[in-house]
Amino acid sequence: MQQRLAGLTVFSDAAALAEAAAIRMQEALAGRATRSAVCLSGGSTPARLYQFLATEPFLGTMPWDRVHWFWGDDRLVPREDERSNFGEAWRLLLNKAPIPPGNIHSISTNTTDPAQAAQQYETELRRFYGSETIDPARPLFDVVLMGVGHDGHTASLFPGQTQTEEMWRWAVGVPIAGAEPFVPRVSLTFPALASTRDMLFLVSGKDKRGVLTRIMDGADVPAARAYSHGSLIWLVDSDAAPENRHAA
Repeated sequence: MQQRLAGLTVFSDAAALAEAAAIRMQEALAGRATRSAVCLSGGSTPARLYQFLATEPFLGTMPWDRVHWFWGDDRLVPREDERSNFGEAWRLLLNKAPIPPGNIHSISTNTTDPAQAAQQYETELRRFYGSETIDPARPLFDVVLMGVGHDGHTASLFPGQTQTEEMWRWAVGVPIAGAEPFVPRVSLTFPALASTRDMLFLVSGKDKRGVLTRIMDGADVPAARAYSHGSLIWLVDSDAAPENRHAA
């Protein structure tokens, strides 16, 4: 639990949280002289982050040509569907920034077979990384964005489902989602998500206070099992923060 909770910072509101996440991401990527990689998340809190990144000064200072974009999970729905994590990031950020098309690595959602889509994405991840196995000293990602659901799930790793136990695969199919929307999904596994220099959990809203309190109290839920070979930081707003945690 100490790695998970040592880096918890509370912000006054969701906008301040998103701006702080944008600044941290910019600093992390600007410090890389070679190509870098970001693993995106879906949800309302990352959406605010994407909106910040799509404005100045971030548009003019991010090393867009060197950054590659991946997803921690996605739903097998058309990209135009409002439930698509790719579609959300595309509308709010990716089509507004000067990103080379070859730097966008989306999960294939034009299939009804989540296992097949997961295998395709795992192949793409391994190709980008240049190895079949992950070396903890050589992170796959520079930044991984994470969220937490009301039941404690993160990415599309749900409580009680076998995907949370996968230690060898990099991506898995999730044929039956444990929370709405109940559509098949693809999710990265804990080992793949952990291969990062920075893991940022972004949590906002009063409806998340209960689950965040449970995690801090030691609940064994997927979000509490997440780990990182680099730093692991929780950025939360005052509405989501458990009692006795105050805004920075």
